[in-house]
Amino acid sequence: MLLIFPPQWTPISPHYAICALMGQLKNAGYNAKFMDLNVEFYKKILTKDYLQFIQTKIQKDYVTLFLNIKKIYDKNKKESKYTLDEKAKLYKFNKMKQFVSKGDTYYNMVPDLIPLALNVIKDEDRFYTPEHLVYALKAVDCALEMVSLAYAPNNIGFEYCHNPLMEYNFESIKHFVFDSESNIFWQFYSKKNEEIKAQKPSLVAISLNSSSQIIAGLTLAYLVKKHTKAHVNIGGNFFGRIKEALIKRPEFSIFCDSISIEEGEGPILELAKFINGEIKIDKVPNLIYFKNKKAFENEKMCPIRLNDMANVNLDDCNLDDYFTPKIVMPYQTSRGCYWGKCTFCDQDFGMEYNVKDIKKVINEFKELKEKYNVDCFEFIDESVSPVYLKELSKQILDNNLKTSFFIDARLENQFDNEVFKIASKAGLKMIMWGVESGSKKIMDSINKGVDFNKRFDILKMANKNNIWNFAFIFFGYPLETQDDARETIKMLCDNHEIINSYGRSIFTMGRHAKIAQEPDKFGITKLYEAKDEFSPNIEFDCIGMNKEQMNQIIAECMEQCRKYYQDPLWMYLRYREWLFLYIKKHGLEWVKKHKLKLGE
Repeated sequence: MLLIFPPQWTPISPHYAICALMGQLKNAGYNAKFMDLNVEFYKKILTKDYLQFIQTKIQKDYVTLFLNIKKIYDKNKKESKYTLDEKAKLYKFNKMKQFVSKGDTYYNMVPDLIPLALNVIKDEDRFYTPEHLVYALKAVDCALEMVSLAYAPNNIGFEYCHNPLMEYNFESIKHFVFDSESNIFWQFYSKKNEEIKAQKPSLVAISLNSSSQIIAGLTLAYLVKKHTKAHVNIGGNFFGRIKEALIKRPEFSIFCDSISIEEGEGPILELAKFINGEIKIDKVPNLIYFKNKKAFENEKMCPIRLNDMANVNLDDCNLDDYFTPKIVMPYQTSRGCYWGKCTFCDQDFGMEYNVKDIKKVINEFKELKEKYNVDCFEFIDESVSPVYLKELSKQILDNNLKTSFFIDARLENQFDNEVFKIASKAGLKMIMWGVESGSKKIMDSINKGVDFNKRFDILKMANKNNIWNFAFIFFGYPLETQDDARETIKMLCDNHEIINSYGRSIFTMGRHAKIAQEPDKFGITKLYEAKDEFSPNIEFDCIGMNKEQMNQIIAECMEQCRKYYQDPLWMYLRYREWLFLYIKKHGLEWVKKHKLKLGE
């Protein structure tokens, strides 16, 4: 049995979910192996030889496209009249034309620079020198820009893979999976497919957790299904959110034999029983399977409690492969959300809330340290409660565990100085808070359930205990006006001393968010749910800001925050894991005060 994690995901650490599934299978006695093709993909494309190949490909493609565009382009022709193939060629040519017009000689140096850049990213000393790291990231960015150009309209980064022409429906996805001009993964899988075939797996389970993995994941699934006798199963967070659409699409069987939905630790064991001939496929819970050009949905099972799950297994992970000087391992102490009432959120969809016993957490921490030398953790819980954090921190200290970690949390009044003091001593370096908005109207509407006026007292206490405050905020809630949004901007600026860093996003409405169930109540005037059958989100019109007003707010936010935050180091570090490592290494005050003046 083979579990595979395909591109694209940020290649900084192993993905938690698939390591948890490996633990389940190994603990039950199954012969299972894990391949992290995501990190292998980045290792391949970020090499001198590959980038030199890309440079040659760009030059050849540019000439070929120029000749093709002359045949298909008509300045009087409407965009809608072009075929998808023609649109892709026009998009790629325009991107190449912009690239060539730059005349930037730095790109010619990138193949030679990339080995040095990757050494910086993985080096214990140079990684923690900000100027070295930022220049290394510039080389990586340029390398990935060139790779993207060669396979446009795909745009590949360290944290995304996006195709602006692809729609979230079966025909569009299928088109780009089989489009060899834009699908970079065909070439990558040519050798990997031989490795997979050589193992003669009876089951290949492919985990897709984000829209950025769709093309890579389905390309892999198709090749495995075509060239092996394995049962091909797709699991993960993404397709479980759109099961209704999948049931209506038996054509999806060209990619896989079955799809697992919702929590998978229990169903993976039942699927293994089916593979071994112990049960029939219609008895495998949480499964959609395809047979005789039809789709069938099996009954669900009660999720396995976290306390009853096996420990995560990293035996097949080469931790030195990841793009970081030190692994920050994703870890889960709870599943679902203990609050679970925010109207805008559907992050815990398909999850049943339960909490892991602290004694089990301590034992797992010890095992991860002893077996894999992992002692830094990112808690991927929706939110860690103050009561749980306090008790966990006590147990870490009582067991003399030398560990460091960061968490997501809500601004509960129970977060007091005592909690922060104990947690900081136990190794807590950063909390990622759901601050959301500076407008009380918006906070009341999203039903955040925290004391609006006491939030900043909590942030002050955290800072006093050397804990970094990261604030999640967003614009675009359906009821939000520009005045409401400006209150959020003012909040960030007025509290820049205690909001040490922030992440800004634009609201998107998930299919399963509470707000989608009562649209009239939240200022939504029209829903466009059927626009893309495989989209996990719903487009909408609302009484709040329009697109032009939103763009104005984003510009104001950037301008105003720049005055207060200036050129903060945290903005250049990009990834929460790297920010955490910097805080662990240099301390809160050093990272907070360090400003980057590049090029001076």
